[in-house]
Amino acid sequence: MPSYAGSSSSHRSGEVAGTLWLLGYLALAMVLIVLDHRGGWLNNARKQATVLVQPLWMVAGWPGQLVHKVQADAGTLSQLTAENARLRNEALVNNARLARLQTVSVENARLRELMGAAEHGQLDVQLASILDIDLDPTRQRLVLDAGSSDGVRLGQSVIDAGGLMGQVIDTTPMHATVLLLTDASHAVPVSVARNGVRLVAYGTGRRDRLELQNIPMSSEIEVGDSVVTSGLGGRFPAGFLVGTITALEPDDSRAFLLGVVTPAAQLDRGRNVLLLRERRGQERQAQQAQQQQPEAGAGEEDDATPGAEPAAIPRSPAADAPQERRP
Repeated sequence: MPSYAGSSSSHRSGEVAGTLWLLGYLALAMVLIVLDHRGGWLNNARKQATVLVQPLWMVAGWPGQLVHKVQADAGTLSQLTAENARLRNEALVNNARLARLQTVSVENARLRELMGAAEHGQLDVQLASILDIDLDPTRQRLVLDAGSSDGVRLGQSVIDAGGLMGQVIDTTPMHATVLLLTDASHAVPVSVARNGVRLVAYGTGRRDRLELQNIPMSSEIEVGDSVVTSGLGGRFPAGFLVGTITALEPDDSRAFLLGVVTPAAQLDRGRNVLLLRERRGQERQAQQAQQQQPEAGAGEEDDATPGAEPAAIPRSPAADAPQERRP
């Protein structure tokens, strides 16, 4: 009994002490409220405390800001990467389209040159596409997408807007093979346009070089002279540009000159050529001659018409005109 009474009294004293502390806190709170209301000094203290705590708030907010910035940068980088890839693909497509348009434009310009040359010269021509080209030094050939079924015949002259390219040496129903004038086995009778000196231009196996052999020292031939077909031999019609003399030098014998000719035709360019049939002007002249002369005389006139093709192709056009080896 005595011990129980002692514990009960200590418990009551603890409750009284707690109550007194609570009343003290409430009184202090009331005093602070009154003082803050009248003087506002507690508000200033809060502001100063806020200023002191702001660095701590900033430090505490750094992890969140860093995460947000990383997410934003990652999203921007992915968007920029996708945009860059899209723009790069568009640039490649546009460049391909531009290159195609430029190619088509160049090809159209060449076709206009071809047809313009045909119209200007009043030529009866046939347009043919190039399927294959062989510019090997020992073999200078073209394969055309036109054959005997399209009217192509052996020995037919082939030209472009620049000048003479060669002649047809083989035909099939669908295709034709053209021997270029730069082939080492090819020769064409020519004349100098300025003074009419007759020569023979030989192929060298190079697409940019023909040679005029056995030119007499006394010939009035100069660098820069234009060389055209002479029409002799009956293989090539007269007057078609072959090339320009770019050099004259003594040959090995020192008795004659050797002329270097740059072909006028663009042998390594273009996708189309013209197959020469006949001059329209010559056709009209032949018809007029037939009307004015007897039938037999008209036949002789037709046989003498330049551009008439022999039945067989000689190994070299120079064989038809051996006299042209020396003017």
